[in-house]
Amino acid sequence: MFLSNPYLDRRILTVAALGFSSGLPLLLTFSTLSAWLTSGGIDRASVGFFAEVGTPYILKFLWAPVLDHWMLPGLGVRFGRRKSWGILIQALLILSILALGTCDPTQNLWLMAGLAVLVAFLSASQDIVIDAYRIEILPPELQGPGSGAVQAGYRIGMLVAGAGALFIAQDFGWFAAYATMAALLSIGMAIFILRPEPSISADIIAAKRSHKLNFGAELQRDVIQPFTEFMARKGWVWVLIFIFTYKLGEAMAGAMAVRLYQELQFSLKEIATVSKIFGFVPTIVGTILGGMLTYRLGERRALLLFGVAQALGNLFYVLQVQSGHDLNVLALCVGVENFTGGLAAAAMGAFLARLCNLSFTATQFALLSSISGIGRTQFAAISGTLSVQLGWTDFFLLSTVITIPALVLIAFKDLTEAEAL
Repeated sequence: MFLSNPYLDRRILTVAALGFSSGLPLLLTFSTLSAWLTSGGIDRASVGFFAEVGTPYILKFLWAPVLDHWMLPGLGVRFGRRKSWGILIQALLILSILALGTCDPTQNLWLMAGLAVLVAFLSASQDIVIDAYRIEILPPELQGPGSGAVQAGYRIGMLVAGAGALFIAQDFGWFAAYATMAALLSIGMAIFILRPEPSISADIIAAKRSHKLNFGAELQRDVIQPFTEFMARKGWVWVLIFIFTYKLGEAMAGAMAVRLYQELQFSLKEIATVSKIFGFVPTIVGTILGGMLTYRLGERRALLLFGVAQALGNLFYVLQVQSGHDLNVLALCVGVENFTGGLAAAAMGAFLARLCNLSFTATQFALLSSISGIGRTQFAAISGTLSVQLGWTDFFLLSTVITIPALVLIAFKDLTEAEAL
């Protein structure tokens, strides 16, 4: 049976708001930045390689142990381990986004790239804290709806940083767009200031403090053990392969979607109105429905069903290529892609949460989400070159079939056996 109104639970609403803060910075170094670069006359291959600035998203597991186990002096005493890191990182993120907004791609492209990397680093760090906070404040039965809620908030943040930024940039310039996005991050800061620290996090850190350890023992406990514990589970290698390939096709297509629309002569406002705003409802419906259906169907069946739907959704980009500048087809393409992507994201979020041992929440979730993020950065970075070499139609066909290995894995292997006990 469905949980009784799980989306009205205050904890679910909290993680939805934090999901909004998590989703805001991503497009500022991804498709919105791509639109800015394109407007500045930067060539397609260079725009594609700018996806490399998202590398911190796939390396965040390297510094996750610091955020997982170290208490900030001053802020940590007042707010708690998770909340203090969240407040500090979001303050730095606001400043770095403002700095990025002052750049001109035609004059200081390398400075722009460096600041974009800094924004991505802080955004990835924010994700570490938010993901750990979300997993620790929700009981197991709420992880599915919680994943749907955080994905819904995340997609709303992406909508604002996508459509909102494009609208503002069209009328007021790119600095105004980025400054507005920076100001909206104060929502996440307010959540961390006002909501309680997870009791699980506080209990675990207190238990660890009760044992005096030398540096070597602390290194073993905080850095090595989260990885060795995961690798001791049955089928962990297959789990990592699955996570890597499940959303790879969506990442490749998403990296070049705005570029496709611009080459088809859609204006920034048309892209914002149809590609972003019209896609809002399907996105929210997809993520919320995905969370509920994951709870009802189980993670394995949900991942398989939604993975097939997500792969087929990429075929609508082919329809867009063949139709050219057609707003109705754009609306259909965006609606289907956002709905199926929302379904798959909710199921994947719940699956990753269940894989995490609560003693190493931030580190293990950072590792798993980093594996998933490789597709969005390293592989998406060559999407510009691939689209030139293959042509738009074959490129989007490739983004559809590249998900097949993940679907085969989830169909024939029970990857849920690797879930944390």
